[in-house]
Amino acid sequence: MSLLFLIASVSFATTPVAPQSVLNSPDRPYAVHFSAELGTLAVMAHRIQFSKSGTMIDYVEEGGQDNLFPYARLQSELSLGDRHSVVLLYQPLNLTTRARLPRDLVIDNATFEKGSGMRFRYGFDFYRGSWLYDLQEEKKKEFALGLSLQIRNATIDFEDLDGETFRANRDIGPVPVLKMRVRQPMGSTGAFWGFEADGFYAPIKYLNGSDVDVIGAILDTSARVGTPTKNGVDVFLNVRYIGGGAEGTSDDFLAPADGWVENWLHTVAVSVGTQLR
Repeated sequence: MSLLFLIASVSFATTPVAPQSVLNSPDRPYAVHFSAELGTLAVMAHRIQFSKSGTMIDYVEEGGQDNLFPYARLQSELSLGDRHSVVLLYQPLNLTTRARLPRDLVIDNATFEKGSGMRFRYGFDFYRGSWLYDLQEEKKKEFALGLSLQIRNATIDFEDLDGETFRANRDIGPVPVLKMRVRQPMGSTGAFWGFEADGFYAPIKYLNGSDVDVIGAILDTSARVGTPTKNGVDVFLNVRYIGGGAEGTSDDFLAPADGWVENWLHTVAVSVGTQLR
């Protein structure tokens, strides 16, 4: 995650915002909303293997992911009438670590020797577009269901710090996702709680954004509590789980790899956020 991105996110979250009536007139049939989150992310579990002859690597125990990482999230939304919403999301996820190997690791038939200094990069940024339909008639409440299309942008690197051995994997692909979002008031103060989930499980090709039979799954779900402010901005505390992975053999590989991958990630992020409504 770049420093520039973090600075931009902090500026958005802390800069005074114009009142809601200036941005979104009640006479218009549409409204725009923007939100940003900043916080920290912990990797609860992360295991990965490349090639059937490769080593199953525990990123937390062996790859230096036993730490906290910066977390940020940006989202824009267009509300059409009382029921329909279109949401665009950018979620960066870039875990770069260094560690000394406690054992030999074999990755795509390359051996990284015990005691070597290693640089690990696990980048899994994603972009998501969603459509939601609100089943609630009351404006202060929301129970919405919809669909999302997520674009994964994976970059996974293994590099010997001596510069002698290097392995890299890249993957870009679309993934269809089911979506749900809930927002409910708490009492008469304007405070609210919310829940959101995007997820899928696809054991067959085409459903998982691939043209081969690779098991794929993702779950991005959060719970939050917040309150509106006088200038048309909601502030909230958010707890989010982001996890998933894939297992199977891809036909998009270069020798000496054999296309096999097993990759399962589980993370939890705690953040504070603002939403311009």
